[in-house]
Amino acid sequence: MKTALSIAGSDSCGGAGIQADIKTMTMNGVYAMSAVTALTAQNTTGVSDIMEVTPDFLKKQIDMVFEDIRPDAVKIGMVSNSLLVTVIADRLKYYHAENIVADPVMVATSRARLIHTEAIETLENEIFPIATVITPNISEAEVLSGMTITDEKDMESAAKAIFEKRGCAVLLKGGHSINDANDLLYSGNGAVWFKGRRINNPNTHGTGCTLSSAIAANLAKGYDLEESVRRAKEYISGALSAMLDLGKGSGPMNHSFMLS
Repeated sequence: MKTALSIAGSDSCGGAGIQADIKTMTMNGVYAMSAVTALTAQNTTGVSDIMEVTPDFLKKQIDMVFEDIRPDAVKIGMVSNSLLVTVIADRLKYYHAENIVADPVMVATSRARLIHTEAIETLENEIFPIATVITPNISEAEVLSGMTITDEKDMESAAKAIFEKRGCAVLLKGGHSINDANDLLYSGNGAVWFKGRRINNPNTHGTGCTLSSAIAANLAKGYDLEESVRRAKEYISGALSAMLDLGKGSGPMNHSFMLS
């Protein structure tokens, strides 16, 4: 069995973060492992508190995984400060990690801010250059590119700018604000659009975590990047189409819809 490691924050309501990553990786056929960057007290309505782990403890988690069950892919999610970002980059370089998917989580679905400002630059300088692909949404791509994105042409310009600056492939998620969930992959092969079908489901908690984890799982299984993205989008469409309705806010998807 192929393996994947999620380096991310814990979501106490289970819809995003480590919990979503483990569910997604499992349902996509790989053995999931984790290194927790922070504990969050949150539910579908918002985040009330965040408790970061120490850099030394995060290092030990990553070391213990790599020294025993080497991951075939790594997904990086919520990392809230520069010291933790630096530790992750150092350990992944040390172990020559492969198939790194970085989801630059900045703001939760509930609009709670999840990263310190100075950590964004560290993420760009330390993680992006070793990543196979990064998966920003529109607002994150605006921060990373310094551009305003209002249409698909802007998406192409921003993704190209990030790729040329950092050298990693960019999967820029369109979302309903720009198009009907059409995502753009920009890599050394140029721009490739992945058309998505609009699903009228207000419960989108953890969609970014889920997509990036599904990509990592498929990379771990040996699929190339384009096929991994295609399969990940199919999975997330199924999870959203199951129309799970839990919580008082933007609820989670049904990650195990295939077992229903």
